[in-house]
Amino acid sequence: MRALDAVIDPELDEPITDLDFVQSLNVSEVDDVVVHLRLPTSFCAPNFAYLMASDAKDVLTALAWTRLVTVELDDHHDSPIINAGLAAHAGYRGTFAHEAENNLDELRTTFQRKAHVAAMERSLTALLKRDPSRRMEDVGTVVLGELPDDETTGALLRRREVIGLPTTSQSLVMVDHTGGSYDRLDVPLALRRARSTRISIDGNAHFCRGLLRTRYDDPDRTTVDA
Repeated sequence: MRALDAVIDPELDEPITDLDFVQSLNVSEVDDVVVHLRLPTSFCAPNFAYLMASDAKDVLTALAWTRLVTVELDDHHDSPIINAGLAAHAGYRGTFAHEAENNLDELRTTFQRKAHVAAMERSLTALLKRDPSRRMEDVGTVVLGELPDDETTGALLRRREVIGLPTTSQSLVMVDHTGGSYDRLDVPLALRRARSTRISIDGNAHFCRGLLRTRYDDPDRTTVDA
């Protein structure tokens, strides 16, 4: 289960374990592992569903002690296709054939960049709340070393590392995905746009939790057998 903490819902930017997407996990006497995943609806985007299921299989297979790893997605309209593709190690394109126009690298990158934007906004908004005298236009000069050593900053640093941004104490906080900074006059609008991205991610996560509770009777319980 700790290994599965590393599997992130790309759209919601949260671990599948926190979202309670892990229905069950079974470890046999010979260290075979079987995991069943579930999603808030049967029509969640197939590319997101495949990405999470595939990542789950990868992180469990990478553990030194596991032998055969089986990951299955339950109650999704594409469950048979996704489960068959995972079992055959077919990859995304091999699983969905002509329906898969591209591989998932571009999709993953897009949502990793959105996650960075949201984390950046959380950090800077928290900074403005702690120091009301600081003007919004001036946060474009804030460096990482000025942020507190807390989970919000830690989340930002992790997301910067993922997309290849520097994490030194003198690195600017407010940058785009290429590391480019913003002119002082552009900062307020850029921060408002970042806030819209963060609100969208947070809102979708809250909505999906509600759907999951509605769909299943036990959304807060994961069965783990060993």
